[in-house]
Amino acid sequence: MKKTELLVTPLSIDDILPLAEAGADAFVVGEQRFGLRLAGEFNREQVKQAIGLAQGQGKKVYVAVNAIFHNEKIEELSDYIKFASEAGADAIIFGDPAVLMTAREVAPDMKLHWSTETLGTNWFSCNYWGKKGAKRAVLAREINMDAIVEIKENAEVEIEVQVHGMSCMFQSKRSLLGNYYEYQGKVMEIENRKMEKNMFLHDKERENKYPIFEDENGTHIMSPNDICIIDELQDMLEAGVDCFKIDGILKSPEYLLAVTKAYREAIDLYFEDADLYEDKKDELLEAIEEIQPATRKLDTGFFFKETVY
Repeated sequence: MKKTELLVTPLSIDDILPLAEAGADAFVVGEQRFGLRLAGEFNREQVKQAIGLAQGQGKKVYVAVNAIFHNEKIEELSDYIKFASEAGADAIIFGDPAVLMTAREVAPDMKLHWSTETLGTNWFSCNYWGKKGAKRAVLAREINMDAIVEIKENAEVEIEVQVHGMSCMFQSKRSLLGNYYEYQGKVMEIENRKMEKNMFLHDKERENKYPIFEDENGTHIMSPNDICIIDELQDMLEAGVDCFKIDGILKSPEYLLAVTKAYREAIDLYFEDADLYEDKKDELLEAIEEIQPATRKLDTGFFFKETVY
């Protein structure tokens, strides 16, 4: 059985080599003009550097071109996809058919990963985009473990699943902080609004803090907890899920490095002997719990629940 790929979203160029040494098999990089909710901003020169560093260690680099594109950006796609291809990217991550159609024209050999954040909920959709040219489908974070396994059993493309990090629970193309209050129908406080990477919506009733992530693609309200299923990987590993993703958005390099090492050990133990993973998984979870910020609890997301927010 092919070993499951461990995909990590680095914060900067400086993270590539340490994360590769920690066990990451692949990286997602890009710039917010073309990519959605990136952990770090990589300009074109940095994308080239990331590809050179990663591939020099036998790792892969996927360039994110999965933003929501309006008419004024369409003309830019051809040049950016050409750039990614010439830079040697191993794949392009896309959600908009415009990206797929442009890639067919300017980089027909480029591998494509379909990722729409929310629409990868059934194997029919995965296979539809596979017939259009996608080699991988990134599943939505709002489906449970049984659905993931069923999709993998019927998919004709590779399947990627996020196993760690925060999720986006609300997005708008607008600067939405004021309007979000009306959407909730209640009064909530904005904390640390002046600090771009340290802003929260504070829901005192539920004692939750929702991180606010703003970029060129709009306002993103993130989940109050982090997904962590390092102790619940068996079913997906047994089913042959192709890729596990660790999302580094709003995380420190040190945290991301430690989590990558833990999931690397979990995957390697399972493929060596499933019983070894079973014996060690609680210890691996405890190690992550020790470094988890007190303000962000760990949970299993939608893997075993109908809803988490």
